[in-house]
Amino acid sequence: MAKVTGLGGVFYVVEDPAATRAWYRDTLGIDGEYGPQLNWSEETGNKPYSLISHFSDDEYIKPGKGGFMINLRVDDCDGMVAQLRDKGVEVLGHVDEGYGKFAWILDPDGVKIELWEQVQAPD
Repeated sequence: MAKVTGLGGVFYVVEDPAATRAWYRDTLGIDGEYGPQLNWSEETGNKPYSLISHFSDDEYIKPGKGGFMINLRVDDCDGMVAQLRDKGVEVLGHVDEGYGKFAWILDPDGVKIELWEQVQAPD
């Protein structure tokens, strides 16, 4: 039987795609032929996974706009937060939940980005 094997991408409309792509390249260090590209072969964590999560309201996504948020895996959340602050990026929050570390920023179009360091493998 055919099965879904992972997240293929996030697609959304912005006013200036070239500027948004440059921000992802210059700020987060991700780029690719068709936009920011993440290669699973570079993931070193134990049982890495992607998640599609549903909410009944947009409270968790605020102050982002558009009704969605992008979650990006990082290998060192504390280090990424320091790098972002050095680049003048406002970090909206930064927490360690034990099972994972999280931080939040907004991209230049107001889309909320959650940075996530997976600390524990799923059960």
